[in-house]
Amino acid sequence: MGSKNKLKRFKENETFTNVFQPTRDELTSGKFTLKGQWRKDVFKNENPIVLELGCGKGEYTVGLAQRYPEKNFIGIDIKGARFWRGAKTALEENIPNAAFMRTQIELIEFVFNANEVDEIWITFPDPQIKYKRTKHRLTNLKFLERYQSILKPNGLVHLKTDSEFMHGYTLGLLHGLGYEVLYANHNVYKLEGSPEEVTEIQTFYENQYLENDKAITYIRFKIN
Repeated sequence: MGSKNKLKRFKENETFTNVFQPTRDELTSGKFTLKGQWRKDVFKNENPIVLELGCGKGEYTVGLAQRYPEKNFIGIDIKGARFWRGAKTALEENIPNAAFMRTQIELIEFVFNANEVDEIWITFPDPQIKYKRTKHRLTNLKFLERYQSILKPNGLVHLKTDSEFMHGYTLGLLHGLGYEVLYANHNVYKLEGSPEEVTEIQTFYENQYLENDKAITYIRFKIN
C-alpha cells in the first residue's frame, strides 16, 4: 500500500463515527472516557461486548457483527490503514454493532473496565516463534492475565490460527494453568462438527491459506 493511500485512509478514519483512536497518553493517564461506557455511549444498548484482537482488515469483526446482531463487536488493531476497510464496510452496510479501535493490545486494560467484555477473538496472530519475541505472543501468560482483567467471570476466548505452533503452544499453556478448554480442533475445515462462525467467516489471508491447503486450527476456552 502506497503512503498516499495510507494517508487517505488515516484521514477517512478520523471522520468515521465507528472508529476510536485515543493516544497512548490518553489511555494510560485514565482520561479515556469510553472505559466502562462502551455499551451506553457507543452502542446505546446493554448487549454483550465481543473483541477481535489484531483485527487486520476487519473482516471477522464485520462478519460476526452481521451474524450476531444481538452482540456488540469491537475490532482492535494498531494499524488503522488496515481496519479502514472493515470500518467503511460497517458504515456503508449500516452495521451499527461493529466498531473499531486503534491501539496496542497490551494497553487493553486501559480501554475496558473489569467485567466489561464477554468474549475475545484472536484471529491469525503472529505466532512470534523466536524466543526473544515471546513477550508479544497474544496467548502468553501476561496477555491471558490482561484478558482476565476485563472479561466477565468465565468469559470466552477464541483462537483461530494457521500456525500449528501457536495452537500447540496455547493448548499446552492452558492445560498447565488449569483453564477450561471447551473445544479444540487442529483442522476446522476437514473435521466435522466445527462451529459455523469459525468456518463461515473467512479473512483475506485465511482464503490464501486455504488455497494452499494449509490447516486452520481453532481453540475455544474459558479464563477462570
